[in-house]
Amino acid sequence: MANHPITIPISRAGQRSPSHSSVGLWTTCFGLLVVAFVTGCQSTGGDKYSFRDMPPELLAAKRENAQTLDLTRLARASANSDVIDRGDVVEVSIAAGLDEKDVVKIPVRVNDAGVATLPEIGQIRLAGLETEAAEAAIVLACIDRQLYRNPNITVTMKRQRMNRVTVTGAVQEPGTYELPRGRSDLLAAIVAAGNLAKDAGTNIEIRKPVVPGETRSDRIAADGQSDINTVGLNDGSSEISSTGAVIGSGFQSMRVDLVSAIKSGTESYSIPDGTVINVEKRDPEPLHVMGLVRKPNRYDFPIAEDVRVTDAIALAGGMTTPVADKVFVIRRKANSTETAVIQVSLRQAKRNSAANLRLSPGDVVSAEQTPATVVMEALNVMRFGIGASLPLPGF
Repeated sequence: MANHPITIPISRAGQRSPSHSSVGLWTTCFGLLVVAFVTGCQSTGGDKYSFRDMPPELLAAKRENAQTLDLTRLARASANSDVIDRGDVVEVSIAAGLDEKDVVKIPVRVNDAGVATLPEIGQIRLAGLETEAAEAAIVLACIDRQLYRNPNITVTMKRQRMNRVTVTGAVQEPGTYELPRGRSDLLAAIVAAGNLAKDAGTNIEIRKPVVPGETRSDRIAADGQSDINTVGLNDGSSEISSTGAVIGSGFQSMRVDLVSAIKSGTESYSIPDGTVINVEKRDPEPLHVMGLVRKPNRYDFPIAEDVRVTDAIALAGGMTTPVADKVFVIRRKANSTETAVIQVSLRQAKRNSAANLRLSPGDVVSAEQTPATVVMEALNVMRFGIGASLPLPGF
């Protein structure tokens, strides 16, 4: 085989001229370095904050697990069964002599005005009286109307009024239930409906029937959460009146936060007849993770668990490069279409729980390019390009 001479291009300085591939490689690397510095100066739209200076209204609400709450702290002592109320049925025994044949037993229902109508005796207000007080009231009526001189009156509770309560939302068995008025409270209603469902939140709306035109103060069992951002949470409370005025067809709305109510333990929330209870059903918006992560995607937001920045990055398979550190959390402002951008350092988040921002449903978590990440990519390109351009022995 004939030997062919090899010609090596020489530059003016007497050095070997770079090949076209080398020139392209260095041009690419230079371009990446320019991008690195440009990237460091770029910003995302929206108000910018860090975890240290973000306003309170942007804080994500802590997500409590309703399944772990001790609902028994909502229990109240049963009402005195001897107290007569509207709708109760009592039996009035009138003994005018010593013979049993002289005893007259009259079953009577207390009407909605609290009045019982007894044959020959007439109308007597019994609602709110204990049975002994009711007996005295009937004796007095008999004497005043000259029906009996000294009658022996006995009043016995035969059947307490049942409250019909409707329970909707995140319970095991939504429906309408009858509760004895003496044990008609929020806990009894939840238990009657089979307890809370897995997707139940901690907010409950109670709508009590009231006299048309009546207003009451809007009672909210809250735990200082007025400054908490609840964007992305479907709590089903859009019909709640913020002023406490009667809404709908003669209903007074009241909101209860189970966490605060259980902590205080001072309110049992009695439930009158005709009340409608709606338990919040959580349907959180998904979490979006994008940028320098291995599996950018949309992820379901847990119903009853807190999610922080490091959790979101882990869901997406981690960072694509070990030097990636800058993370943007893009969050929609409450009652607005505008967004805010909260910058988080992943390194700080791993070391400091305060820097590991709690996320809200609907947040966008974006792992951003920095000069360091672009330089790392440039070095990888250079390493790959140099390795590919090395000649193989024998060629």
